[in-house]
Amino acid sequence: MIFSMTGYAAATQEIPQGSFSIEIRSVNNRFLDIQFRLPDEFRKQESAMRELLSTQLSRGKVECRLNFSPSTNAENLPQLDHALLEKLLLLEQTIKTRHPATTSLTVSEILQWPGMLGSNHSTVEEFDEIGMKLLQNALDDLKAARIREGDKLKSILLDRIRQMRQLLQIASPRIPTLIAAFEEKLRIRLEEILSNDENGRIHQEITLFAGKIDVDEELSRLQAHLDEVERILNKGGCVGKRLDFMMQELHREANTVGSKSVDLEITRISMELKVIIEQMREQVQNIE
Repeated sequence: MIFSMTGYAAATQEIPQGSFSIEIRSVNNRFLDIQFRLPDEFRKQESAMRELLSTQLSRGKVECRLNFSPSTNAENLPQLDHALLEKLLLLEQTIKTRHPATTSLTVSEILQWPGMLGSNHSTVEEFDEIGMKLLQNALDDLKAARIREGDKLKSILLDRIRQMRQLLQIASPRIPTLIAAFEEKLRIRLEEILSNDENGRIHQEITLFAGKIDVDEELSRLQAHLDEVERILNKGGCVGKRLDFMMQELHREANTVGSKSVDLEITRISMELKVIIEQMREQVQNIE
């Protein structure tokens, strides 16, 4: 299987105190980059969550977000810490005695005071028990999404390989004819310039020129590189970096074909090859 680095998954878990939800998003990246968005009280789980993600993902920029929505049932509403409230109000009164112009605390500010709504220790304990299982469920869905996207990328790349092979089939038969035609054309021009007793030099110049315009070797290497790309795709696994290297090799050979070409059709084919290779490179950037 081919794995894309792009994907999204989510999982939820209900507990008496409320609802946990985990979202995982991933996009392409050269390396594995994991970022967490967690409420402060659940930060202690980050290390274990990071280890789990690292063992099952190889590349990509991954964002993992945890949310907790408290239950709206009356019996599950948080309770005021009355002792803390009395201390806070006493402190407020002491400050107002010394600084009468000081404004009073609002109800919203009192409720947001750290610890005012009681400890969420039980909620944290609940997450300690279910958190890793919830994360694994989301991770399984993410990997399934990345596999589906990887299958699409594989189909696109194989189709581009087919297009390139068709272009090479057009180009390859033209090379011997082109070389022969240019050899004859060059021979005539050199004979006009040089004296008849310099046939050895004429032959040497023709041989050198023929070597410069002969792209048969580059076309053969392109075929071999396409075979290798296809083999890598069929083998599957984490092949993104290897495919990216093969795109560089394909582009190098296609560029050489264009630079050595003395035929408009071969030049056109070289341009088409480079366009297709660039399209493939863009898709390869998303493969793990």
